[in-house]
Amino acid sequence: MIRSSGNTITNKLLSSSIQLFVAKRLKSSSSSTSALAYKQLHKNKNIPPLPTLETPSWNASSAVSSILYETPAPSKTVRKQHVLNCLVQNEPGVLSRISGTLAARGFNIDSLIVCNTEVSDLSRMTLTLKGQDGVIEQARRQIEDLVPVYAVLDYTQSDIIKRELLLARVSLLGAEYFEDLIHHHNERAANSNDNTVTDNIRNQLYHPSNLPLSEVLRLKHEHLNGITNLVKNFGGKVVDISETNCIVELSAKPSRISAFLKLVEPFGVLEVARSGMMAVPRTPVNADGNEEELEKEISEIVDTTQLPPG
Repeated sequence: MIRSSGNTITNKLLSSSIQLFVAKRLKSSSSSTSALAYKQLHKNKNIPPLPTLETPSWNASSAVSSILYETPAPSKTVRKQHVLNCLVQNEPGVLSRISGTLAARGFNIDSLIVCNTEVSDLSRMTLTLKGQDGVIEQARRQIEDLVPVYAVLDYTQSDIIKRELLLARVSLLGAEYFEDLIHHHNERAANSNDNTVTDNIRNQLYHPSNLPLSEVLRLKHEHLNGITNLVKNFGGKVVDISETNCIVELSAKPSRISAFLKLVEPFGVLEVARSGMMAVPRTPVNADGNEEELEKEISEIVDTTQLPPG
C-alpha cells in the first residue's frame, strides 16, 4: 500500500511537471512547436468517434459469392461542399504540408485563402473542398495532428457569412469585337494562314471596325451604362475605365459572383480574378434570454406587489 501511494504521488508530480513545461513553452517565444504544446495542454479526451457506414453481417459463403459474382455497391453518402478553417503557425512550409495531406487523400481544393491575423504569429487558412462527411472528418483530424497547426474547424453545419472578391475586365465594344479577339488568338496559337473566319466576323454589320467613330463612341457609352447598372444592382462598382474595356469589383457570396459572371458574359469578359471564399461564423442571438434578463431588471426596479391586480 505504501508503494502504491508513492507511485500515485510520483505520477501526480510528473503530470504537474509536464503541464508546467507545456505552459512555459506557450509563454516562451513562438516556434514551430507552439501549436503542438497548445494541443497537448488543451487535449480533449471526449472526442466523438468518426462516422462509419453500416456494414452487413457476412458469413464465409456469402462473402465468397460477393467477391466472385457481385460488384460492390458505391457509397450512397452525398458529396457536399465543406469549409475548413485552419489556425496555423505563421511560418514557411505550413501551406505545403496541409495541401500535401489533402493531395495524398485525393482531394481537389476548390478555393484556398491564407492571410495573417491580428496576432503576428498566427495565420488563418480557409479551405473549400467537396467530399463525404466521414472522409472529410478523417482529413480534418490528420491536418490538426500536424505540428504547426493549432486547430481545424469545420464550418459546414454552421451558419456562416460567405464572401468572395471578384475583379473582372469587361469589353466595351460588344460581343462582335470580343469574338474577333478570340478567333484571332486561336489563329495565332494554331499558326494558321486561313483568315476567312476573321474576315467573316469583321464583315458583320455591327462590328466596330465597320461603324462610324460617333456610332462606336455611342456604343461604348451604352455598354458602359449597362455594365454599371448591372454592377450596382449586385452591390459592386466600376474601378477602372479605358478606351476598350472596364474593370469591375464585386464582393458577394460565391453563388452571387457566378450569377453576375453569367449575366455580364454577353458583353465579353476578357479577364477574371476570383479571390476564393472567406467565411466567418455568425454569433447566435438568444432572444429568450434577453427577455428574461429584461424582466429581471424591471422586477428589481419596480415592486410588482404594489401594483394593482391585472
